[in-house]
Amino acid sequence: MRKLENHSLKDLNTFGIDVNARDFIVIEHETDLFRWVESHGYEDIHVLGGGSNLLLTQDIDGYLLKNEIKGIEIIVEDEETVLVEVGGGENWHEFVLWAVEHGYGGIENMSLIPGTVGAAPIQNIGAYGVELKDVFEGLNAFHWEKGEEWVFTKEECGFGYRDSVFKRALRNKVFITRVYLRLTKQNHSLNTSYGAISKELTGKAVSIRSISDAVIAIRQSKLPDPKVLGNSGSFFKNVELSKETFSNLQEAFPSVPHYIMDEQTIKVPTAWLIDQCGFKGVRYGETGCYEKQPLVLVNYGHATGAEILEFSKKVQKKVQEKFNVRISPEVNIW
Repeated sequence: MRKLENHSLKDLNTFGIDVNARDFIVIEHETDLFRWVESHGYEDIHVLGGGSNLLLTQDIDGYLLKNEIKGIEIIVEDEETVLVEVGGGENWHEFVLWAVEHGYGGIENMSLIPGTVGAAPIQNIGAYGVELKDVFEGLNAFHWEKGEEWVFTKEECGFGYRDSVFKRALRNKVFITRVYLRLTKQNHSLNTSYGAISKELTGKAVSIRSISDAVIAIRQSKLPDPKVLGNSGSFFKNVELSKETFSNLQEAFPSVPHYIMDEQTIKVPTAWLIDQCGFKGVRYGETGCYEKQPLVLVNYGHATGAEILEFSKKVQKKVQEKFNVRISPEVNIW
């Protein structure tokens, strides 16, 4: 465990927001957490992973704990599957590449998603037809108020679309230490249902590796590199509407793209809604919508978190006025 005072977070969040943490603590093992709670309690704690799904609007006056718990270990395997334990501080994309290298399937569609493994269940990350919950088995987390480590099953995590119990009832109440995922060794169910992947794979053999490579190529073509242009990927969630609400929207806007999720739910791309409002490529001072993907809000170099938040509210208001649809942030706002 290492502790720093008034530590800059500029290089620890992908928006590149320049704020400080009063007390910055690096957690490298579960024992660090026990020691911390014994000596400091559990008040005023924030947990930082990769800083990739986060908008910082002010300095952190409390304690900021950085998850650096590492390790990848095969716990159980049979002829068809492998159960893997992954430290919460591992980089998600590097773990995906590890799985691809070993021929383990199930997460290749989620290649190049930024952030840590420990943050993945909080958001129930997903991309191109696959979500974390599809391979999730369980996780270990230190519960601040209980002062002990808890084991959470898939059901107890309450996964939803970019959502989990850790964004609701257990928000800021746990520190995820280990995540357990069941990947496939044989009889891989490869998902190429999204057209962009199928197009990228034209003329190529379909495999875990080729899908991963295709997703990486697609994401790199659509999303700016945070090291060059600060961003947090998709700032807003896609919209999930009831059949009745969608019917009203489609009657007013016949060309609205959509995807049928189930008998009662239809997903509408928020990028389309924002684009129709004229925000794509628009810049407001030091922030704005990325020219290639309106879902992505960017920092052109010197934007504050408050300025980005204010701009996001302008986008929300315009979409609400034009379509009578409310769009919600996907990022966590501190």
